[in-house]
Amino acid sequence: MTTLPLMPKATAVWLIEKTALSFTQIAEFCGMHPLEVQAIADGEVAQGIVGYDPVANRQLTQEEISRCEANPDAKLKILSSGNPVKRRSKGARYTPVAKRHDRPDGIAFLLRNFPQLGDQEIVKLLGTTKDTIAKVRNKQHWNSPNIKPRDPVTIGLCSQTDLNAAVTAATLRLEREGQEIPQPPAALLEDAPEHTSPSVED
Repeated sequence: MTTLPLMPKATAVWLIEKTALSFTQIAEFCGMHPLEVQAIADGEVAQGIVGYDPVANRQLTQEEISRCEANPDAKLKILSSGNPVKRRSKGARYTPVAKRHDRPDGIAFLLRNFPQLGDQEIVKLLGTTKDTIAKVRNKQHWNSPNIKPRDPVTIGLCSQTDLNAAVTAATLRLEREGQEIPQPPAALLEDAPEHTSPSVED
């Protein structure tokens, strides 16, 4: 018999927001269907549910999450703990439902204006998933016709400090790998957005 975490749907919300796990991995751990997990990520269901942190509540370890993030075929293993102790999470604050709907716009903005950012960096910056990023990029998102690139700092999805740090880290990573730093489309450079890529000093 499969042991499910406490508050499976709320746990799924947290895993979607805070990790790069696949929908299938989250679904199997929470006893849900992958399409239901995808619907939560897209903001179609579970809009009033606050994420439940399985790490703070001793149902998962961060090491276990990292192990499964590195291997899409791996399955999360729940900790055998009788009564999880509730503790305040030290992680980022839960993203309000209204802002969750704004995430595709923020993703589109980063893909367009900061092409040096990798999917994993966008995942951490906006609390989204690689699947959602791919759908926004390929215009396969369920709400694609209405997605408009908007600055994630302006709409409250991340701070300017975090955005600058992510762009700087991505630029340094590409330089270390000997790759060319991609530039935004020429039209954007002529009408530069408020937030430009921070310079990287030698």
